[in-house]
Amino acid sequence: MRRILLSTIKILISAALLYLSLRKIDLHDLASRIQLGSLGWIALAIAIWFLQLFVGVLRWREISAECGAPLETRQAMRFNVIGTFFNQTLPSSIGGDAVRLWLVARAGAGWRAATYSIFVDRAIGLIALAILIVASLPWSYQLITDPHGRSALLLVDFAALAAGVGFLILGILPWPWLKRWWGTQHIRACAEIAIRVIFSWDRGPKIAALSLLIHVLAVVIAWCVVQSIAAPVAFSQVFQLIPPVMLITMLPISIAGWGVREATMGLAFGYAGLMTNEGVNVSLLFGAVSFIVGAVGGLVWIFSAEKAAHGAVPIDVPK
Repeated sequence: MRRILLSTIKILISAALLYLSLRKIDLHDLASRIQLGSLGWIALAIAIWFLQLFVGVLRWREISAECGAPLETRQAMRFNVIGTFFNQTLPSSIGGDAVRLWLVARAGAGWRAATYSIFVDRAIGLIALAILIVASLPWSYQLITDPHGRSALLLVDFAALAAGVGFLILGILPWPWLKRWWGTQHIRACAEIAIRVIFSWDRGPKIAALSLLIHVLAVVIAWCVVQSIAAPVAFSQVFQLIPPVMLITMLPISIAGWGVREATMGLAFGYAGLMTNEGVNVSLLFGAVSFIVGAVGGLVWIFSAEKAAHGAVPIDVPK
């Protein structure tokens, strides 16, 4: 009952935010701007999205090996692609993570190692995104002159950065009860793994480079979408606006980020002195690209061995 209630709330949030965003948009005008040349930019955005998934696989493999859940590259890529499908269908922007966890656990890694690998991967991605936004603040402040926009940017970014730093601090605190209490022992264990990975001379630089590349590719995808409708937005502006929007979209309060992304993108463009409706247009097409990638993930899931075994083999419940 509680799960149904939460799903219903997320659906209502998505619907309400989409309504508020779309009432300012002329969908006929948006459709008329999508020409034959636009399809090339959309195809490029889709291709870059799959490249981003592959880069994510390389980072995930490094982390999962440290968690005791080693993955083959092809296997991890298949799990990542399948995850994009469930990101679009489950009532959360992180629904695909739950499915990836299940797939890794069923592959023989065990529930604990699988959970740790997904959680640490997410945490490192969040920390990297927050650091990227902080590093670009001097340029963002030149772009965003509205005081409310600046305050919102600072609040969201430093909240994410504080959460990431707080997570890492849990891994070095000497308090014994952190290891005994069920509510903190697993989080502490994940924090210890994250510290080992991030500050490793072997894996650390590689993880940092891959994390940065993942977020840069998200900006490039958005830039391709901008080009597809010839929106009057420079690449430097996209680079400064997209990371904060992606950070907010990570909040699991809607269906696949729909509604939250459109409302946030519209506000971000408005604060930057750009046309609000262009922000929503870019967000809608960005969501359409993610939907197409998710559809490919759905096909991979339908024809996967894991899907065939899903209905025939009982699912082990984590202890």
